[in-house]
Amino acid sequence: MAEDKKLHDTPDLDQRDLKNPRDRDALKRAADDFLKSRKAEEYALAEEDQEQATTAELDALRAENSDLKDQLLRLAADMENLRKRTARDVHDARSYSVANFARDMLAVSDNLKRAIEAVPADALAGGDAGLKGLVEGVEMTERSMLTAMERHGVKKIEPQGQKFDPNFHQAMFEIPNADVPHNTVVQVAQAGFVIGDRVLRPALVGVSRGGPKQAAGEAQPEPGPINPQAEKDA
Repeated sequence: MAEDKKLHDTPDLDQRDLKNPRDRDALKRAADDFLKSRKAEEYALAEEDQEQATTAELDALRAENSDLKDQLLRLAADMENLRKRTARDVHDARSYSVANFARDMLAVSDNLKRAIEAVPADALAGGDAGLKGLVEGVEMTERSMLTAMERHGVKKIEPQGQKFDPNFHQAMFEIPNADVPHNTVVQVAQAGFVIGDRVLRPALVGVSRGGPKQAAGEAQPEPGPINPQAEKDA
């Protein structure tokens, strides 16, 4: 009965009489309820769209942040490599800037030594004060030049009696000698020089042949072929 009464009190909208105040109020309430439901639906859809847009925007920002972080790390690595290269270049420039000049000065030093060796020993023993003073002056000049170059990092190689090392020595000839180990430097034809850790000029040497072989753990590199041009320069 209650349900029948309720249905009787709230007939279908199509059966409402707009001239009846109660029906107009009911229609107005129904319209208001419909509009509210539509607005609620639109608001929910808008909220969902906004949430999706926010999620997409956050994903884009995360991707952009990751790219920027990767670029920053790469830039930092490049800057560190550049710093190391610059420091190495500065060090090399300071250490080896005089290499070409020092190499030219070695030629002058060689000529001074040749001049000293060209003076006959009997002439010096003859007591000629002028000749003796000249030779002593040339020797002092050569020593002074070598000392000055050493202050700039140029050092003389002393290979006499050492194992042959192709990194610092250049074999000009072989000398049969059974008393010393094979491939030992037994004669220096021209002194070698280094600047820093680089070879400025290899020492031109003669190495022994026919002596006892080195032990397996101490095997020495065989000298390379004789360099005709180097032999000519010597």
